[in-house]
Amino acid sequence: MKIKDFIIIDNNKIETCLLNQNNYISTENMLSNFGGIKPASSIPNGKCTKFDKNMILLSNIRPYFKKMWLSKFCGGCSSDVIAIKVNENICLSNFLYYRLSSEHFFDTYVKGCKGTKMPRGNKDVLLNYDILIPSIAEQQHIVNIGGILNAY
Repeated sequence: MKIKDFIIIDNNKIETCLLNQNNYISTENMLSNFGGIKPASSIPNGKCTKFDKNMILLSNIRPYFKKMWLSKFCGGCSSDVIAIKVNENICLSNFLYYRLSSEHFFDTYVKGCKGTKMPRGNKDVLLNYDILIPSIAEQQHIVNIGGILNAY
């Protein structure tokens, strides 16, 4: 199944004055190799993309750094971060996060980049990426095993 069949790239906006250094996410405070996030050093004025808990945030600049995070809270992110909302009736957010954390996905995504100095990911590559979607129960089982394995 193509990812576009069960996700939305969310573009809802929020005023940055409603955010703080802990819930504003940009490519600068996302850590490489799926390392999570750190507090933002600054917050721009204006509006940014709103995100909710359990959305996947994917850096769209220099994707070879593998900056991706499954949100644990609500906040706002820069326009260089893709906010992915998953239809949880089809696919669990944390299951999709595990699937997108694969070398295969990032190799595919990086190959579709545009630009050389500051390459940007191609959203069409993301949207048209195929993954096998097992039942919700199987997805939860896989996520639970992954959580156990990642704890050690």
